[in-house]
Amino acid sequence: MNKEKIESLYHATGFRQLEKRLGYAFHRRELLVQAFCHASYVNEQGYGSLQDNERLEFLGDAVLDLAVSHILMRYFESANEGDLSKFRAMVVDEAGLYEVARNLRLGDYLLLGKGEEQSLGREKPSILADATEALLGAVYLDCGFDRTMEIVMKLFSPLLERVASREWVHDFKSLLQEYTQHKFKTLPRYRLMQETGPAHDRLFHVGLSLMGIPLTQGDGKSKKEAEQNAARSAFFLLKEKGLRVIQATDR
Repeated sequence: MNKEKIESLYHATGFRQLEKRLGYAFHRRELLVQAFCHASYVNEQGYGSLQDNERLEFLGDAVLDLAVSHILMRYFESANEGDLSKFRAMVVDEAGLYEVARNLRLGDYLLLGKGEEQSLGREKPSILADATEALLGAVYLDCGFDRTMEIVMKLFSPLLERVASREWVHDFKSLLQEYTQHKFKTLPRYRLMQETGPAHDRLFHVGLSLMGIPLTQGDGKSKKEAEQNAARSAFFLLKEKGLRVIQATDR
């Protein structure tokens, strides 16, 4: 796309305000414009040189994973690879990306086709999450990794602080409830399945189900501890496999 068209879209869409929120002004404005070009817009406009944001999204996903991995290694110097992977999953999932997008008001800047516009595409978590990744991919190409990591720290600091405080990490019941409400529009259910051991040393066994389908079990010295352990297992199971685990279990 020629420079005049890029400048026209840059000013018409109000990207200068986004740069102020971001704390970064692009040298190559075509990257910023591309980061917000949804495929539906590109297909309708028919510009031969106009590209959608999917390649930048692909790059931004990798850049974000690397940046958050660096930051988590600083926060959790003694954590093993498995725990670091789980903490990263809490930060960079669709819900986290959507939260960042809403804070930056990225929906205001999306370039959408008419059909996507009419179906409230500016509010869709998946589109906004993709735009967040595409934006970070564009930042990376414009200024390199070090500056991008500074921006990631700024944008994702509320999520990173929740993980670093351990409050989010330990309260898996609340975390799972928030996740299932967002992804499946429902809540998990807990059921005490069994109590074993003598009265002074009881062990509680709790089962967890979602949409009536048993998912995980947890054990603990109290019912609360057992529920937290069941929620922890369910959270990471759903993070890894999503709706597929529900569909597979329901067969």
